[in-house]
Amino acid sequence: MLTKDAQANAQPQNIDLEDLDLPKRGMPVTIITGFLGSGKTTLLNHILQNQQDLKVAVLVNEFGDINIDSQLLVSVDQNMMELSNGCICCTINDGLVDAVYSILERGDRIDYMVVETTGVADPLPIALTFLGTELQHLTRLDSILTVVDAETFDASHFDSQAAYSQIMYGDIIILNKTDLATEQKIADVETYVNEVKKGARILRADHGTVPLPLILDVKLAKSDLQADQHSSHDHHAHDHSSHDRDHAHDHDDHHHHHSDHLENDGFVSMSFVSDRAFEIEKFQNFLDKQLPIDVFRAKGILNFVGIDNRYIFQLSGKRYELKTEERTKPISNQLVIIGRNLNQTELRQQLIDCLQSD
Repeated sequence: MLTKDAQANAQPQNIDLEDLDLPKRGMPVTIITGFLGSGKTTLLNHILQNQQDLKVAVLVNEFGDINIDSQLLVSVDQNMMELSNGCICCTINDGLVDAVYSILERGDRIDYMVVETTGVADPLPIALTFLGTELQHLTRLDSILTVVDAETFDASHFDSQAAYSQIMYGDIIILNKTDLATEQKIADVETYVNEVKKGARILRADHGTVPLPLILDVKLAKSDLQADQHSSHDHHAHDHSSHDRDHAHDHDDHHHHHSDHLENDGFVSMSFVSDRAFEIEKFQNFLDKQLPIDVFRAKGILNFVGIDNRYIFQLSGKRYELKTEERTKPISNQLVIIGRNLNQTELRQQLIDCLQSD
């Protein structure tokens, strides 16, 4: 195993790969990105359910205090979890490099790594972590997959720089939810994507279903991303050289970048937890009549009065759904709401008003 001391001293210019006991060296990595509600987790579940004996490590980067996405994957246990198909999932907390090392140092077999970004993340710093740090000697960035909601997408793309970057740096653009969009709308989105990224490789999908050979181990990641960073993202100044100098990299720098583009786009995330169940009629009224139009995404695992099952709640734009979840009922309601310039105090009180009376 690579010790923590060895990690801290690892420098690309003098690293001796033969001395490292890392059998997973050269593991291919796919980054899944895409705007809020585009269907990233659905695509990820499709990969996990159809990977045919490929053991996959999943790294989930959540925007919000409650990690809902990891709970929707299959089953979890804090920062590292083993999925029912033998794959594992890891929540990115303190830093991406540390999370990758925790995967590489595991003794069990892992064939592939998938990183799912938040819906408001610029994928470039994540890609450069694999291309411009010590990880370039230990992993191989395969491609960036960008998932787009074909029905709700428009040219302004919610006025988000991060959303624009997701398309600009995507190696494959997956137009998802094509079953909900007209053929003309799909064609318009394809035209826009091609204007932003000449010669983009575009795939159509519904429910995140695409043939895996078209998206895994495709060797599309570009080595010129660092040059693109300087030409297109100077305002995002992110010092990756600190990673090269020291494995004990500057986490504050990564978080500073992360918070900058969220602040620029105006997004906030509000988490709501309660051990009381919702009254379903009140919650329905909240969704239909009180939910601000600036809420772009919401997701949660919910309990309702008088109903034994728990429910998975998903909201994307104006669409929302509740699906029965058969697994163990949670102790509390867990809900994350993501939007722009939200009045969190008012939202929280409205949700409290939906709860069962004491």
